[in-house]
Amino acid sequence: MAYSAPIDEKQLISDLQTESKAHKAFELLMRTFSEPLYWQIRKMVYSHDDANDLLQNVFIKAWNNIHNFRGDAKLSTWLFKIAVNESINFINREKNRQNISSDSEDTSFLLDNLEADEYFDGDELHKELLAAVAKLPEKQRLVFNMKYFDEMKYEEISDILGTSVGALKASYHHAVKKIMANLSTI
Repeated sequence: MAYSAPIDEKQLISDLQTESKAHKAFELLMRTFSEPLYWQIRKMVYSHDDANDLLQNVFIKAWNNIHNFRGDAKLSTWLFKIAVNESINFINREKNRQNISSDSEDTSFLLDNLEADEYFDGDELHKELLAAVAKLPEKQRLVFNMKYFDEMKYEEISDILGTSVGALKASYHHAVKKIMANLSTI
């Protein structure tokens, strides 16, 4: 992943699941993972305010469910999976709110979020790239963001999304082709 976690995840999990240590351990969890989770969410919803709200939801879910965490995956993978699911649920709620079929690939509201976001500090080319990414189908958008922007390995993406490495490579390849086609029309 794009960050280096200078923590012992096994010890952190143990501390999170020990009542007397849980609050302090959760503060460490938030300090360690807030930024990478925020940016993962932000790349999906394109809005600073929405990303902040969703990040809070991720940590609330993590806090409420840490005792159910079995350690089958890394803690970071579990948190990213929660973030991805929260983001997808948000996007689907927004589609529903705007009377867009949940099966539809219409993500124009994401572009509206990007246009309206006062915290966006990219140049016009960056905005065009994000617009091209927003037009991708959901799975391709997720894979592209994780591979291109977050520089995750396919194996890490596979753990988070529950998809085979081969399928992820194909999704990424198709996403790049679609983005290049969109950018070449500019």
